[in-house]
Amino acid sequence: MNKDRVRLIENPVILQNLCTMRDKDTDSQGVRIATRKITRTLLYEASKCLPLVEKTITTPLASFKAQTIDPDINIIISPILRAGLIFTDEAIDILPQACIRHIGMYRDEKTLKPVWYYNKVPMQVKDSHKFHIFITDPMLATGNSLIEAIKLYADKQIPLENIKVICIIAAPEGIANIQEKFPQVEIITAAIDSHLNEHGYIIPGMGDAGDRIFNT
Repeated sequence: MNKDRVRLIENPVILQNLCTMRDKDTDSQGVRIATRKITRTLLYEASKCLPLVEKTITTPLASFKAQTIDPDINIIISPILRAGLIFTDEAIDILPQACIRHIGMYRDEKTLKPVWYYNKVPMQVKDSHKFHIFITDPMLATGNSLIEAIKLYADKQIPLENIKVICIIAAPEGIANIQEKFPQVEIITAAIDSHLNEHGYIIPGMGDAGDRIFNT
């Protein structure tokens, strides 16, 4: 594992909410609330990469030069359906200028490979270095779905350094899989768990994130 490209975000608020969302006795509403609190913190951390510009503003007392996010960049949030949707509301609140581009994949439980069913990424890309991509999925298990999502943007010549993977719980196998193919992509996560079981689930994990978030 290249630790320089993995940012593990740990603080008491995140740790408390990880306990809540992992607990098998937490109902779906409790899981959703805890998950949103974690995603907000992770999104703030991910936004540290965004370029800034100076802007002159006037307060009720004086004018001065302040820093703000460069308005000329393109920020894209790409949740992997369906579990990745839990990031969307928080992302829109934090980065209202962002464009949301959904990616629909589900995992074949026999092969553990991603199966496409929806792709909202097709788009024109000019000045690719001005694009900043946040791909969101609560669980980074095998990494296969996230690799397919990264390819969509890498194929548009968007710099890999501008692509961030944001997840809540990651498995070492998934991190290694992504880093083998896209070593420049940064992974931002709240937890790195022990391993994957024979069914490709993260241990200790939280079970199926989509089922627990959406009560299905």
